[in-house]
Amino acid sequence: MKVVSPQEVAKHNTKDDIWVIIHGKVYDLTQFLPEHPGGQKIILKYAGQDATSAFEPIHPPDIIDRFLSPEVCMGEIDAAALGAVEKVESEEDKKIRLARENMPRLDEMYNTFDFESVAKTVLKPDAWAYYSSGSDDEITMRENHNAFHRIWLRPRVMVDVAKIDMSTSMLGTKVNMPLYITATALGKLGHPDGEKVLTRAANKRNVIQMIPTLASCSFDEIVDTKGADQTQWLQLYVNSDRAVTKKFVEHAEKRGIKGLFITADAPQLGRREKDMRQKYTNEAPEEMDDSKMTRDAGAARAISSFIDPALNWKDVAWFKQITKMPIIIKGIQTPEDAVLAAKHGCQGVVLSNHGGRQLDFAPSAIEILPEVMDALRAEGLDKNFEVYIDGGIRRGSDIFKALALGAKGVGIGRPFLFAMSSYGDAGVERLLELYQNELEMCMRLMGAPTINDITRDMVDIRNLKDHFVANPTDYLASGAYERMQPRGLLSKL
Repeated sequence: MKVVSPQEVAKHNTKDDIWVIIHGKVYDLTQFLPEHPGGQKIILKYAGQDATSAFEPIHPPDIIDRFLSPEVCMGEIDAAALGAVEKVESEEDKKIRLARENMPRLDEMYNTFDFESVAKTVLKPDAWAYYSSGSDDEITMRENHNAFHRIWLRPRVMVDVAKIDMSTSMLGTKVNMPLYITATALGKLGHPDGEKVLTRAANKRNVIQMIPTLASCSFDEIVDTKGADQTQWLQLYVNSDRAVTKKFVEHAEKRGIKGLFITADAPQLGRREKDMRQKYTNEAPEEMDDSKMTRDAGAARAISSFIDPALNWKDVAWFKQITKMPIIIKGIQTPEDAVLAAKHGCQGVVLSNHGGRQLDFAPSAIEILPEVMDALRAEGLDKNFEVYIDGGIRRGSDIFKALALGAKGVGIGRPFLFAMSSYGDAGVERLLELYQNELEMCMRLMGAPTINDITRDMVDIRNLKDHFVANPTDYLASGAYERMQPRGLLSKL
């Protein structure tokens, strides 16, 4: 393969003649530029330069081979010459480097909000915006957490709680505690190893990892990282091209995936304004014509244009024909849809509003959990049908409350991203340890030595659906949460 010098690449830095370096290879992206799903801006920014740092967090490593013809590869970059090119540290990179150098010790992380607060200082702005953003006014995102504060506990005493056993079974897999690491996209925005960090930590703590469709790592990379007996589930965005979906599902089943979680709440992605505002942070060079660029997407829209808005209940039968994996509908937000999922032969549902990233003012999962369980029992559909929830689970007591109200387990997403982004493998393991310790303490103080001892009469939910009740102020959450600020607007008022 031809060796290309950095100086030669630098000559091709215009919109009509654009080369970039990705993973040591040089690509001519002139023809591809208008078709890039993420818009032209990011490619133009790296015209004539090494774009690996921007490419890697958002794309699996095999995407170029799958979508671009071999002719666009102009050769390999001269690595020695590229290494000799002086790199100037930007103010943003300097700020992040200093923040990482001054992070608290890992043993000083006592709860999920500690990890979030640290991640806010060490993540690049686009990564923080993508991970932390919710839709519109972010009411639902905050409500997901706040709703747990409207549930109070009814501790039972004089119970033998010398030994606490929080192990349980989820879709036939025995796990150490009733939580799983739920699917979250673009792991490499936070850590170079991306989702593989979560895989390794889940294996060590014997919890299940749900692999995202929109991972930074390839599906096979993540599966290849798992332990010998480790269980993984797959979160699926259904492609408009069903042949693509069929091939992916069949491949996942061959690789040993034990559950297919079909995301149903994203026929269109919500307006995540923190993420969308990042379109302005890196304008194209002045000499390039960017008048026709689309600047209203953000990372979320850029990676999700393939999702099929026509997905409906009739498609469940088709999925049952192409796979023997348990089928779970993820994104249920009403009792009626939970009942429909059971009637269509699904093995379970995840009550979820996508972490508050889709429809603002959608209900929190914990709020609708009691009525979902009541509706399933009324129809005789609660047997051999597993109900999970995700969204806002930040304490072991939150897990306890979900189990008391009928959930089989809970999915947790953002906290693991924050732990991974700041402390890597050790951070995720530490966070899992904290959840385990908090749940163990809660079970002991509640008089519930096993998961089966956690019952609905242990919680008081009289205020659960009252959104106007005065909640206790959660200073940790308030301190970690970053409010949306209209960029450039406040200074003009």
